[in-house]
Amino acid sequence: MDQLVSVGESVETYVESTRSSLNNTGAGLSVRLLGQLTIARDGMPVTLPSSRKLRALLAYLALASHPVSRSRLCELLWDVPNDPRGELRWCLSKLRAALDGPDRRRVETDGDMVSLRLDDVQVDALDAAAAVAEGVETLDLVRLQTLSQHFAGDFLDGLELDRSPHFGSWLTAQRRRFQSCHIAVLEHIIGLVPQGADEAGAYIDKWLELAPFDGRAHVALLGNLARRGQIAAAEQHLATAAELFHSEELDLAPVREAWREIKSRQSSPQPCARETPTFTLPQAQGALDEPDASATRRASLAVMPFAEDAVAFRGGLADGLTHDIITRLAKLRDFFVIARGSVFALAEKDVAPEEAGRRLNVDYVAAGSVRNLPGRVIVSVELVEARTARILWAETFERKPDDIFVVLDDIGNSIVSSIAAEIATVERNRALLKAPNSLNAWEAYHRGLWHMYRFTRQENELAQHFFNEALKLDPTFARAYAGLSFTHWQSAFQRWGDRDRETALAFESAGHSLLVDDRNPAAHWAMGRALWLRGEQDGSLLELASAVDLSPNFALGHYALSFVHSQSGDPQSAICSSDHSRHLSPFDPLLFGMMGARAMAHARLGEYNEAAEWALKAAARPNAHIIILAIAAHCLALAGRQDEARTFAATLRNTLPDYRADDFIATFRFDRDAEALFRNGAKLIGLN
Repeated sequence: MDQLVSVGESVETYVESTRSSLNNTGAGLSVRLLGQLTIARDGMPVTLPSSRKLRALLAYLALASHPVSRSRLCELLWDVPNDPRGELRWCLSKLRAALDGPDRRRVETDGDMVSLRLDDVQVDALDAAAAVAEGVETLDLVRLQTLSQHFAGDFLDGLELDRSPHFGSWLTAQRRRFQSCHIAVLEHIIGLVPQGADEAGAYIDKWLELAPFDGRAHVALLGNLARRGQIAAAEQHLATAAELFHSEELDLAPVREAWREIKSRQSSPQPCARETPTFTLPQAQGALDEPDASATRRASLAVMPFAEDAVAFRGGLADGLTHDIITRLAKLRDFFVIARGSVFALAEKDVAPEEAGRRLNVDYVAAGSVRNLPGRVIVSVELVEARTARILWAETFERKPDDIFVVLDDIGNSIVSSIAAEIATVERNRALLKAPNSLNAWEAYHRGLWHMYRFTRQENELAQHFFNEALKLDPTFARAYAGLSFTHWQSAFQRWGDRDRETALAFESAGHSLLVDDRNPAAHWAMGRALWLRGEQDGSLLELASAVDLSPNFALGHYALSFVHSQSGDPQSAICSSDHSRHLSPFDPLLFGMMGARAMAHARLGEYNEAAEWALKAAARPNAHIIILAIAAHCLALAGRQDEARTFAATLRNTLPDYRADDFIATFRFDRDAEALFRNGAKLIGLN
């Protein structure tokens, strides 16, 4: 866990209070952690005792996201001396002398807990972390340049503690984190400074110093030299870079390709002096082999080998968990996942996760650690956006190791589902910010998903438009065909069009998805739903079973199985599949459907109170559509909760004045007993 302590949470309340202090470095109290640790009050240095552990304690508490127990601090910093708590008290007293003011206590103790209140103190590391949390790409040039001045050196430069392995792991992780922040700041400054400006070269040189194997940095330097007419110098740098990359067995081909494009553009007349061409690398290794890398780009991810405490060899539990996560993510076939061999090869060279992400030129990097302690297993993991060093998601899982392999399987499920969901959310949000006519296939697909999950007729039509745009750009995009099938399925299910025609189109699009990639779980999911529309339940269940067999973490496949079983299959299986789908994707846009399916399954089992409660949960979801409200009305009626049921029935009638039990029954594929059951419920509230 110590390797992955994040500064993300600790800066949430710090962002606003420090934003104005970036240009006011001489006023009040300031703490420098980037470089050699120093404290200044009103611009004058504050003398600290020479104790290294005092400095380590200050840095750790400054970045802690919550109060830390004294026992934890003793374990972190002291190798079982005679009186660790006495030494801790001495350190805290010296910190109070350095940080507290006449009317301001900044070192706080509450029983066994210790924390620092630094909301009115400028701390360079927290400034940097706050900027990353806010989004480096959203900052203007002046703020980025001011921020870059904070990076005077490594985090706690020159500070090392002997016989403090936990602190050493934490320190290494923070140094890597802030180096990534520095690189992100430099890259965005270079993108904003006027092209050809003298200062651009200095920022590029610093970028290359920090990340000598980052292809983007080399491309930036080549572009800068070309704009200055220094072609020979650029060719010489390329030759030197080739030797450097060869020594590490890295591929320079993407940089060479970018250089050919730079020279080609440099030699051709520019249409407008104000237009500045940009040069980028492919998104992941191997992308140059595709016919049109820009049109077929996918998000890319590297899962770095998890660290394992007290294990100096490869092949332990951490490596098994890493391999399992990579395999499960790859089976989702939702984005490009770097192969196990590449990430393990970089890890064996002791390449940090952030640096590995730059070398592999991926969008996201996941890393973690495994700790085996007496009576418990602790797994920590975080997902980082590679180009901005922004932590998108971090979690710690703690379990009793009753059956270690079952425990790791359960944790792996949660990690895979969370990573997939976070990446999907970021990619959807990014696509929404772009002009519709500038989207590539991947972005158009995610724009379509955003509209699809609004569950209205108009939004459904917009989703169809964007899925079709994605397929024009990339006719081999299986997920886009599956999304298109889902929109036609919705049109049939919600009666937004001719049901037979929409059913045929859903089936046709699902068929295209399978033809393109029959190993994609979404393709089988789309076909299973289309077959359900056609009344082919056995075929539907086979396709949906194939979807979850191909990818056990495919939550929508488990939900669809629950949906089909809830009406005329095994209701107990429906409940199990509903629970599993929600466990895999607890914030899914289709959560109302997962709950609604469980409600119908409980009703078929005669468990009417449970059915009513789950139906109410489904109806309370913000994007629940009219059919979910109908499920709630019928389940509440069967539970004898007539007043609540009639309220839902009235809402139904306000939207669809002629709505009857026949409409509800025709929407689903109930067996004879279930149909009679729900007709009785409709009769109780006047919907018959």
